Amino acid sequence: MKLARAIHFDDSDTRVFHSPARTGEWCISGGFEFSNWSEGDLAGKAKQAFTNGWMGVETFGRASFVAVTQIEANERDAIAAALARHFVDIYGAPSVEAAMGVAMEEISQMIALCEDQEFNTLLTVTRELTEAGVKESYRMIEPQDAGIEQFAIHGSLDDDEPHHH
Repeated sequence: MKLARAIHFDDSDTRVFHSPARTGEWCISGGFEFSNWSEGDLAGKAKQAFTNGWMGVETFGRASFVAVTQIEANERDAIAAALARHFVDIYGAPSVEAAMGVAMEEISQMIALCEDQEFNTLLTVTRELTEAGVKESYRMIEPQDAGIEQFAIHGSLDDDEPHHH
């Protein structure tokens, strides 16, 4: 089973999102947050979260990039419970039990998105408001030979290395 974790190549997420996800936390699309949004809501950092943000299921912050990796069933169940709790706390779901189905559905959609991707594939999301509601599209970026592992472990490049632009 595969899911995706937030990954950061620089500190831009801390600037563009009101609440950035933590490096390494499990992520889902989190498009449900925007289901009742209209053009008027799409401003500043909120617009950035709407347009390009994956949702971390620990902090409920947003990330621009996620990397596909292995997830175990017990981990999936734990994040489903956390998400269900979020639905109770933030969206007024009657109980964690009642919200569990929706939480599992959100996570299952993300698992399905990740399942056919190679490990360390990067995913980005783009959302737009249409007449029919929120439309999501995804982009896959092939695993780079230049060691995504190092990003995943250390989270950032050492400053004394030359930067290639």
